[in-house]
Amino acid sequence: MSTIPKIEISGVYKSFGSKKVLDGVDLTVGAGESVVVIGGSGTGKSVLLKCVLGLMTPDKGSIKIDGREVTKLSRSERQEIMGKFGMLFQGGALFDSLTVWENITFALLQAHKISKAQARELAVEKLQAVGLSADVAKLSPSELSGGMQKRVALARAIAANPEIIFFDEPTTGLDPIMADVINLLIVKCSKDLGASTLTITHDMASVRRIAHRVAMLFQGKILWQGEAREIDRSGNAYVDQFVHGRAEGPITAVVK
Repeated sequence: MSTIPKIEISGVYKSFGSKKVLDGVDLTVGAGESVVVIGGSGTGKSVLLKCVLGLMTPDKGSIKIDGREVTKLSRSERQEIMGKFGMLFQGGALFDSLTVWENITFALLQAHKISKAQARELAVEKLQAVGLSADVAKLSPSELSGGMQKRVALARAIAANPEIIFFDEPTTGLDPIMADVINLLIVKCSKDLGASTLTITHDMASVRRIAHRVAMLFQGKILWQGEAREIDRSGNAYVDQFVHGRAEGPITAVVK
């Protein structure tokens, strides 16, 4: 197995005007590894994810995918790298005007990589992988429950058998039982594909289910990272407060 990380983030900085959002972030994701970045709202988790995806360009620092620097790629080179990625968006982000099977295979159809007949067949295969029946393929997103929409979004994320999957708050808006179903499906699908995953979340139930390794982002810096099983004995007061959801501690909460 290659020792080159699937994702290697080194000294990444990003500011918006005078607001420093990322302040020298270092993080790696190994082959087949599930890394979860935790932290409160506004700590820079989404900006970090967007920098890795190429939706934002860091002010300074390096981001490598399979050892290849990606911060200064041309458009065609970026498209090549994007072919390695799958993405589960926070709200599912399904297209209301398309059927489920068209949503799942949207990127492949747009790139003319498969025919419509092949797309329908692939969509059914991926629906089954996330525990949904074939007849769901012809439905529209509006006919689905929130949990079903999230499963369809996961099916879309794995449609092209990606090497790296990104999860943006994957359990947002779900009840605890459905959230756990999604977490288990994330673990299963990632394992079946042998994919590396990078997740951002503040849901500690998700962290405990899906993470091999956890990193906490606070004020633009990774202030702790370690194995998921070590998170309850991190020895870090910030991590301890966040993990246990305490109002009192070094992270000050604004109470109105």
